[in-house]
Amino acid sequence: MSRALPGRGSIALVDVNCFYASAERAFDPSLEDRPLVVLSNNDGCAVTRSPEAKALGIPLGEPWFKLAPRASEWGLVARSSNYELYGDISARVMELLGRYSAWLEVYSIDEAFLGVSGTPAELQQLGYSMKTAVRRNVGVPVCVGIAETKTLAKLANKWAKHNPAFDGVCHWDAVPAGQREKLMAGLSVIELWGVAARLTKRLNGLGIHSVLDLARADPVRIRDRFSVVLMRTVLELQGTPCIPLEEERIGRDQLIFSRSFAAPITTGAGLRQVFGVYAQQASARLAKHGLQAKVLTAFAATSFYNPQASSHPSVCVPLPMPTADPVLLARAAYALLPRIVDGVKYVRAGIMVTDLRPTGNQAPLPVFENPHEERGIGSLLEEVSRRYGRGSIGLGQAGIRGGPDWSMKRDMLSPRYTTHWAELPIVKAA
Repeated sequence: MSRALPGRGSIALVDVNCFYASAERAFDPSLEDRPLVVLSNNDGCAVTRSPEAKALGIPLGEPWFKLAPRASEWGLVARSSNYELYGDISARVMELLGRYSAWLEVYSIDEAFLGVSGTPAELQQLGYSMKTAVRRNVGVPVCVGIAETKTLAKLANKWAKHNPAFDGVCHWDAVPAGQREKLMAGLSVIELWGVAARLTKRLNGLGIHSVLDLARADPVRIRDRFSVVLMRTVLELQGTPCIPLEEERIGRDQLIFSRSFAAPITTGAGLRQVFGVYAQQASARLAKHGLQAKVLTAFAATSFYNPQASSHPSVCVPLPMPTADPVLLARAAYALLPRIVDGVKYVRAGIMVTDLRPTGNQAPLPVFENPHEERGIGSLLEEVSRRYGRGSIGLGQAGIRGGPDWSMKRDMLSPRYTTHWAELPIVKAA
């Protein structure tokens, strides 16, 4: 989501604190001030930790089976990932933020850049207004960083989040120069947006260890030794905007539907159901974006930790015409089934559609027209699913009600408070 930037101004980065955990707390006050972790698919490992959980020393990515034995002792609460709730909370936050700016770029599910203008005092007040409004109207806490460039806004946001003196809002120009340099000197370059471990090692080899070191580097030298991308980071640290507002992408390169199973699948019949479900999901996503695919790749894999029965089959199938039809996508995925070894424990499978193009961009000759697409089978399935819930209808084995055994395990799932009538929160008056 983005809108055009109407000229030079400041940039605000608004970021929801511990987003998944905050979304859970928005509708369950009993979770406030308690250590909370949100788990990955199949309740695997901690992907979000509340500040209280971090204070216990729980590392990011720690498997739940290691945490569970001590959960009662610590008072630790776990929740399964509730993607539908998080997506709706994110949409509410972004819609609210859009009221404060002429343009808004949604960077991720919990972050957005906004174009803002005014004096440092006015912008500081604007930051507090946004922070208060999101907390009051959506129920999640945010921090705000404001600066002349995106990179500096990211740094300002980091300081707003981790330094209580900023009270959740940091305007770069409102911080004295000496304090800015001190803060930058205390941050490793790996803390910068877009700088990973390998690049950090190369920078360290040149004597560039801190963010301040990189900010003082010669941009041309950095370009020659590394890349134009890193040169832009240096210029942004020096106050020159080089990373423009990203316009919303009309096209997409590929769509992938893949997930680990709660229980291994050992038969081709089981994987046939998996591919039917994924083909239906791919069809709905393609239709949503007005796209059709020309190539489908299907794959399956055993566990990395099971080398005795290793199997990683895949197949790439050119489709007869650009399509979003779930029937054709499912048939293409079924081409992998003869390569499946019965008895082998497959823990993951998926499909990927590529060579995407706008719907109707290439009309087929009448003899090659697809009757299913003409009848709108894919859009009909999606409409029924939206109205009656996922799993209410499907193609063949993908329509089995109640969910298959391999579907994602989410034993600690909270209600979908904002999107399902039967799960709306109930308020009881005293």
